[in-house]
Amino acid sequence: MFEDIERRFRRVAPAVEHCVLRIERRREERLSVERDAPVPRRASESFGAMVTIRHGGGLGYAATSDLGEAGLAAACARAADMAAVTAGRMVPGIPGAPALAGEASYAGPEQRPWAMLAFADRLDMLADASRRMRIDERISDWGAAFWAIDKEQLLADAGGGRIAQRFHYLQPTLWAAASAQGESQRRTFGESSMRTGGAEVLDQLAFAAAPERIAREAIELLDAPNCPAGTMDVVLAPDQMVLQVHESIGHPLELDRILGDERNYAGTSFVTPDMFGTYRYGSPLLNVTFDPGIGEEVASYAYDDHGSRADREYLIREGLLVRPLGGATSQARAGLAGVANERACSWNRPAIDRMANINLEPGEGSLEALVGRVERGVYMETNRSWSIDDSRNKFQFGCEYAREIRDGRLGRVVRNPNYRGISAAFWRSLKGVGGRETWEVSGTPYCGKGEPNQSVKVGHATPACLFAAIDVFGGA
Repeated sequence: MFEDIERRFRRVAPAVEHCVLRIERRREERLSVERDAPVPRRASESFGAMVTIRHGGGLGYAATSDLGEAGLAAACARAADMAAVTAGRMVPGIPGAPALAGEASYAGPEQRPWAMLAFADRLDMLADASRRMRIDERISDWGAAFWAIDKEQLLADAGGGRIAQRFHYLQPTLWAAASAQGESQRRTFGESSMRTGGAEVLDQLAFAAAPERIAREAIELLDAPNCPAGTMDVVLAPDQMVLQVHESIGHPLELDRILGDERNYAGTSFVTPDMFGTYRYGSPLLNVTFDPGIGEEVASYAYDDHGSRADREYLIREGLLVRPLGGATSQARAGLAGVANERACSWNRPAIDRMANINLEPGEGSLEALVGRVERGVYMETNRSWSIDDSRNKFQFGCEYAREIRDGRLGRVVRNPNYRGISAAFWRSLKGVGGRETWEVSGTPYCGKGEPNQSVKVGHATPACLFAAIDVFGGA
């Protein structure tokens, strides 16, 4: 089907400097069981294409769900009209787009295809997980869900270049809330664990072993004291490090944000172009990479939506800021080397600078070794709340679950843990990075940015980390 659309496009493509078609077909399925009751299945399909034209110094694009020859011709005409209107009016530095280099393809991993798993079996797994969370009468709300996505994409230009990519995503989630005497606590599983793959993702995340644990921990939190307040060391589990990396490294390094493009909606950045190569972002233990090559991570791909080849690059090396998250367009405008991260959320949105797989590289040692270095502190898991200013600098984050650390040992469970800081000062306080044995691959499908809004999938892999002298406090 894509090949037929591609042939139609080439027949109607106008004689311009550069004309590219991006086709995308996405199928989604959501299944859930809530309080032991199946919820009606939700399924959707989206299929369409975006034409982008660069000509005479102008840029235009137009999307269409009419993939016949007439619909593609109309989209080409609208894009060409926009390119003519914007010629001579573009932001300085906008480059022409090179032709796609030959033919290329990429397919994300899927060892056990989700589509081959019977619908009844999927529902049975959710029903079983739901039943197993009812361990106590104080469990007041509970549920389990699967979200599966299959996406095919083709990028083709009028000159014969083509890049075909296919992806399969799965996110299993669980939640359990416990309530008693006016207090309510909630534990979740999988909210930041979307991965590329099929049914094997359930094994990778140990989904089957999680229901009783999260219900038990929700009940533990009911009787736990509030998190202590003060300046102390903090050990963050990988599922909280995901949010920390996302908000205080990923977003500040987006180059279009640094250039001011997002200031009216998603904000700016405390990072400025002159900082690259000189700025001390964190302690020497901080190494952060853009890595689209980790197959199971949710934002793995071979080429971005601009057609640029995606390769692993350091963004921060031994604490030094070295490279922004900027695709080919922003790189040309800023005069800085970046990465292949021009991405769109759908066929009806243009590609902009986005995070992809942004990973904190592992160090050495176990979680126990990190905890063993703490005289007084708190260990925290699983993000519950977040607040950060519009330059992605000052932040305050809350977690679901925590334990006190005393004299190098994990102690009692405490509830409502929170911490706050300033991005660069916080990362400079990094004094311990867990080894590969603590390193976890995670991902979120809900990173929003752009006008109109685009919500994309972002991957993060990170170990557990130890931070010194952090402002910690309890609260509701």
